[in-house]
Amino acid sequence: MAAEAVSRRLGAAVRGLSGAWYGRHMAAAERAIRTRLPLVDLVLEVRDARVPASSAFEPLRRRGPLEPDGRRVVVLNKADLADPSETEKWMAYMKRWCWCIAVNSHNRESIKELLNVVRSRIREIKRGESDCTGTVLLVGIPNVGKSAIVNAMHQIGRIGAAEKGKLKHAIVSSHPGETRDISGYKVASHPNIYVLDTPGVLSPRFANDDSGPRLALTGAIKGSLLDEYDIAQFLLTVVNSREEYRRWENLNQAGDTSSGGNANISRSHGKKRQYVSDHTQDFIVKAVRQVLFETISSFNGDLGKEDELRRLVDCQFVSLQEAFKVSTESSEDVVKPMSLKLLNLYRTGRLGHYTLDHVPDVRQEVAA
Repeated sequence: MAAEAVSRRLGAAVRGLSGAWYGRHMAAAERAIRTRLPLVDLVLEVRDARVPASSAFEPLRRRGPLEPDGRRVVVLNKADLADPSETEKWMAYMKRWCWCIAVNSHNRESIKELLNVVRSRIREIKRGESDCTGTVLLVGIPNVGKSAIVNAMHQIGRIGAAEKGKLKHAIVSSHPGETRDISGYKVASHPNIYVLDTPGVLSPRFANDDSGPRLALTGAIKGSLLDEYDIAQFLLTVVNSREEYRRWENLNQAGDTSSGGNANISRSHGKKRQYVSDHTQDFIVKAVRQVLFETISSFNGDLGKEDELRRLVDCQFVSLQEAFKVSTESSEDVVKPMSLKLLNLYRTGRLGHYTLDHVPDVRQEVAA
């Protein structure tokens, strides 16, 4: 398949990095995490719901099952950015061997549900002790939202007003691999529960060749290590091969926000200010969706052929210049800024909800 050829090229670029993202600080963080694993009551493994398999925390996978009593809970974060039906399938699959919950770290009710699961698991592990203390280790690869989750849990779970000024918050960064130290945060009382937030650790090697491109697209690998245009091309092959674009056929003049995400909009006297330079504005997003719908639906080539798929992607980049209000007369390279804008819209859910990892076929597993 042509889309697979694009993925293989990006995968080769990722392999060519030879794990360049795995520096000394990640190696030290992994050692620290391994040291603490036997000392905590529960492990929350945070994964990206768009790539539930590719975003698995390899140090846990290599270590094998934690304990037969099920001391691990897999948290599929960013569920609001994934395909809901695929998330349900992934949860059903994972619940065959561990606890699993899908969350949106920016949704209060979602975090409450996670906190209830943590409380329930700690009580069960502590055999019903009401005044016990439980420790939870939060682990995952970079950019899956661990710090956002612990902050939300801390905000909801803290009880007394006297605690508010004493309990610190985790620092949330948009850049993968920024959390350097293991820090503790109290998230509940009765029982007292403390969560240890750990740095993101991305192993230098992946379980399969498909993981690299998918992790690059979701932002787990630092963008500075790869050509953003290559990642954006991979993104467009995903968009071109899915049915999401059909939802944009009847965009109205007021814009469309059906695919989720929050535009960065300034308000004055109840009206939206339109900034041409801000690609997250609703009218820019609407124009981008229109371009993608029109180019895909009018394309009469064979997307199964690599040269035909590349022709469509090239056409889309040309058309997107106008949608993003990028001057075609500028001598400056426009490919990089356009790629960054396109990737940002995908990563914030403005281009739809795509799950990139397929749920394994249980029947094949049994046969194997």
